[in-house]
Amino acid sequence: MDQNQAARRHGELCAALHRHNALYHIHDRPEISDADYDRLFLELLQLEKAWPELATPSSPSRRIGAPPLREFASIPHSLPMLSLENAITEKDLRDFDERIKRFLAIDDDITYACEPKMDGVAVELVYRDGLLQVGSTRGDGSRGEDITENLRTLASVPLRLAADAPPLLEVRGEVYMELTAFQKLNEERQEEGLSCFANPRNAAAGSLRQLDSSITARRPLQIFCYGIGLMEGTVPSGHRQLLEQLRHWGLRVNLEETRRARNIEEVLVFFEQLGARRERLPYEIDGMVIKVDSLALQRELGDKTRTPRWAVACKFPPRQATTLIEDILLQVGRTGAITPVAQLRPVEISGVTVSRASLHNWDEIDRLDVRIGDTVVVERAGDVIPDLVRVVVEQRNGTERVVPLPERCPVCAGPVSRLPEEVVPRCQNNSCPARLREGLKHFVSRRAMDIEGLGEKTLDQLLEKGLISNFSDLYRLTREQLLGCDRLAEKSTDKLLAAIAASRERPLARFLYALGIRHVGEHLAKVLAAQFGTLENLAEADHDQLLGLHEIGPQVATSVRDFFSNQANRKLLRELREVGVHPKSEQRRSGGPLTGTTFVFTGTLELFSRKEAQQRVERLGGRVSGSVSRKTDYLVAGAEAGSKLERARQLGVAVLTETEFQQLLERIDTHGQNQG
Repeated sequence: MDQNQAARRHGELCAALHRHNALYHIHDRPEISDADYDRLFLELLQLEKAWPELATPSSPSRRIGAPPLREFASIPHSLPMLSLENAITEKDLRDFDERIKRFLAIDDDITYACEPKMDGVAVELVYRDGLLQVGSTRGDGSRGEDITENLRTLASVPLRLAADAPPLLEVRGEVYMELTAFQKLNEERQEEGLSCFANPRNAAAGSLRQLDSSITARRPLQIFCYGIGLMEGTVPSGHRQLLEQLRHWGLRVNLEETRRARNIEEVLVFFEQLGARRERLPYEIDGMVIKVDSLALQRELGDKTRTPRWAVACKFPPRQATTLIEDILLQVGRTGAITPVAQLRPVEISGVTVSRASLHNWDEIDRLDVRIGDTVVVERAGDVIPDLVRVVVEQRNGTERVVPLPERCPVCAGPVSRLPEEVVPRCQNNSCPARLREGLKHFVSRRAMDIEGLGEKTLDQLLEKGLISNFSDLYRLTREQLLGCDRLAEKSTDKLLAAIAASRERPLARFLYALGIRHVGEHLAKVLAAQFGTLENLAEADHDQLLGLHEIGPQVATSVRDFFSNQANRKLLRELREVGVHPKSEQRRSGGPLTGTTFVFTGTLELFSRKEAQQRVERLGGRVSGSVSRKTDYLVAGAEAGSKLERARQLGVAVLTETEFQQLLERIDTHGQNQG
């Protein structure tokens, strides 16, 4: 390759890497795997090593991540949040060890800290005097996106540290989503007609970048802290001691999976052990991070342009394989949502035989241009159903078949429609057998009516025998009927009957969730139950009453009204009452001095923790929202209040200082005591 060819190829690689960086970091829609990206990046580095003049300031090798999103304020990091060099082979790790020793001019073994490489979103938390002041994404390494309000919603992010925390502490961490939580989130989005997240990292990134922090608050996000930027005071001597100190101050760290290796040989052993445990971890990892354990040696080693000299990321082999799409099956959910699933020629990926891959919806099919008969690359992530990464278009032979949007339900042949605002078509037949089956599975599930022992196979048998055709039929089942099912002996039958009987008096919130009302998940079911107290009160509520509730918007209000207005649903509820299903009434929110009043908190609170302030408001009958709107009555502004304060002023919302908020509470308390 001559210099002109090298320059041409370098330009192609720069364009491709910039594009994939944006897709990954900004749009959360990667088109290639990490392994494919790493190969492109390695080729770029090799070209720049051979022709140093190609390494211009705009090269991807000089950047980390991607620029901040325009919707968020850009804030600088005191110290750059650097990326990590990758090690692919055992030789790469040994070379890393040798480089460290050469730089330090020593022959002794280096002690390393080894920890899982989380597949999430890197963030920085800045604490001053123990209070969370700012939270940001890594961004381009020098500046990140200000997502303070969103990070405040994470239960695992402390708003206040222990009393002995340093005056200034900049903490680096990784926000992620556990695999089971990710699956549940995607199932809910699929049923709601929303696009699914491609993987847990995308789900975490999308959740953190919400302009409305109340949406972030409903997402099951967690954080592991793994390091620091600036810190005032005495810094611990080693990485593990640092993690122990962070935990002492109240921050969440992954000590259980962090190992201290006495030399590079132990690093190699730990890497093999972590790879063997990978499938059993509740979260997604894509490798192991190896760091020089001594923080003093880390400072001595320093940084290169985009990476620290004292750390490296050793990647696991990609969990991908190439196979053939033999068919595309259409599955029907409990709300009628029709979703496509690729039936694959069975292929082994990291020790597991895979025969299906998620396609999510027709927008995704169109984006990837997937056809029956295509050769495709699939990737497995933990226990989540594998995802189709890309189509190998070069291997098409002309026999591939496009899968059109269905006009009839694949199960009952009923009519299908697709609303303009949704990404999935839906079967409109309420009596569709597939909808009934999925609805029953949901009704008996643990978080709904919790009928233990009534699994899918037993439900299928009951449906095939014609013993159940709706929820109420479950409560008419007899001992003789159940004993006629396979795998149900006398003892298991009696336990199942006892579980069915016990479910007759589940709390109202669980019952509402079990009914499968569109757009009403567990959280909103609790909101409705707490507000209306009984099923009868909720059934009689009109659209305006529902719309007046905190967290209930027009879509949910319409869905609830439609459900209770539907004659078939009203008949089902009557039949459930007739067979003895009486959900426990919940104590309605009692009236209080702040009933009907909505508060929003912003900035750093000194007199209360955010949770304490919220509890005080709710005990007095008020409610707390995560965002400012025309329905907001008061904004309580702490130190360094940001965009919410500006929004409140634009809308004419009353703004209180924290002291004024405290005085308001004291006046109410005094008034209440005098009244008593």
